[in-house]
Amino acid sequence: MKKLIGALFVASLMLGYNSQSFAQVDQAEAGIKTIMEQSKVMGLSVAVVKNNQIIYTHSFGYKNFETKEPLTDECLFRIASISKSFSATSVMQLIQQKKLSLKTDLSELVGFQIRNPKYPEKVITLEMALSHLSSINDSQGYFTLDAINPAKNPNWASCYNAYEPGTKYQYCNLNFNMVGTIIEKISGERFDQYVKHHVLDPLNIYGGYCVDSLDKSRFASIYEYNKDSVKFIPSPMAYAPRSAEIANYTMGYTTPIFSPTGGMKITATGLANYMIMHSRQGKNNGVRIISRKSAAAMQTARSSEEGYGLAIMTTDKLIEGKTLKGHTGSAYGLYSAMFFQPKEKFGIVVISNGCDPSYTNGFNSVIRNTVNCLYNAFLAK
Repeated sequence: MKKLIGALFVASLMLGYNSQSFAQVDQAEAGIKTIMEQSKVMGLSVAVVKNNQIIYTHSFGYKNFETKEPLTDECLFRIASISKSFSATSVMQLIQQKKLSLKTDLSELVGFQIRNPKYPEKVITLEMALSHLSSINDSQGYFTLDAINPAKNPNWASCYNAYEPGTKYQYCNLNFNMVGTIIEKISGERFDQYVKHHVLDPLNIYGGYCVDSLDKSRFASIYEYNKDSVKFIPSPMAYAPRSAEIANYTMGYTTPIFSPTGGMKITATGLANYMIMHSRQGKNNGVRIISRKSAAAMQTARSSEEGYGLAIMTTDKLIEGKTLKGHTGSAYGLYSAMFFQPKEKFGIVVISNGCDPSYTNGFNSVIRNTVNCLYNAFLAK
């Protein structure tokens, strides 16, 4: 018995836990268990950062409901729109190399005319695309650039809203699929490879946009919850490899195959390490990914009401009394959140591979409740 107690004490020291930390873990896990009992949730994977260090990770529920395989911290998720920040980070690297400018005309970068027909003289810039101020919409789809290419789509003008570019915000996935093509054109590297080589690898993070380049056994199955049938419906298209399309790839045009707007696959822990880089103004583990100036530019809101910067938003509606930076994601039934407080050096990542789609104050309710549960357990003073 003494040996067991001694071993537990040593283990607690190695984990960096004290009695208070064990109490915090118990509080957090009891709270998340309650959330999962009160709401429909397939699984949750979480990470908590304090003083810019990961202090807690855990996974709950199922990786695969059909086989009853449990979710683990090693599981990869398609994180949806948080992916946009990886695209913006890549752009900032190219800007630092003076290969790009935020003020560059999107037409010059994409290779065909990007102009709102109601404001033909108004230049739509790269910065407008990154901040969703471009006046472009997703009405014609966003899985191919043909949607907005005048030479490919006779209805291309429908891709533009009635207001002047630069004056109003509207979230638009097509913006970031165009950004992905620009990264290819300027860097000369295929989009997925650029992000791997210049963002993920330097931070020693496993993940990426190309399904065929990843260990598929680690993918967490994604489920869409149907309120009418009260059932979770599998969404296998979340991990569609699109191998045939990649085999016939056209650099600088068919980039949306990888979905720069939403296709990153990563673990919650990996995402937390990436988040720390942004919280620390572009640097983590001794590696600088972007400059302080670039990090600040990404985190500076361009639209006051929405608080959206360059794929990083600012919000005070997630945790009461806290102004946070980060991004959310939702696709195929998955919901994700990555938010941090750079001055207070804390952050939280929550990913669900399927849950009740209800929203509270602009956030998925399950994600919001889990973020607050983790904050109250580990970070609240």
